[in-house]
Amino acid sequence: LGLGGYTVRNVARCWAYETAVVLGEELAEDLPWNDYYEHFAPDFSLQVTPSPTMENANTRQYLDTVRQQVFENLRMLQGAPGVQMEAVPHDPEAAAAEADPDVRPVSGAAEHPGEHF
Repeated sequence: LGLGGYTVRNVARCWAYETAVVLGEELAEDLPWNDYYEHFAPDFSLQVTPSPTMENANTRQYLDTVRQQVFENLRMLQGAPGVQMEAVPHDPEAAAAEADPDVRPVSGAAEHPGEHF
């Protein structure tokens, strides 16, 4: 786990596959031409062909230990603090036209506790 074997070609395949999974998309094995097509050489497919000379040195026990440690670390993370929800205007240009950024809103109270007027 994490002991090398990374190549530009395999990383490109991995990211393409993971992105498709997140988006819920199915990708064909034979990829269409794109700006990064050369990263999928020599066979230009999504399939990663394992190297016959590379041995998998990860035992089931080691992988289970790593997985357990990752879950333990995730369990200890605190959630993100809550943020008040605010409606987003459907037409940002119309919302921007309503408020003049050069005019300060008039109010009868200080905008900040440290403000004196």
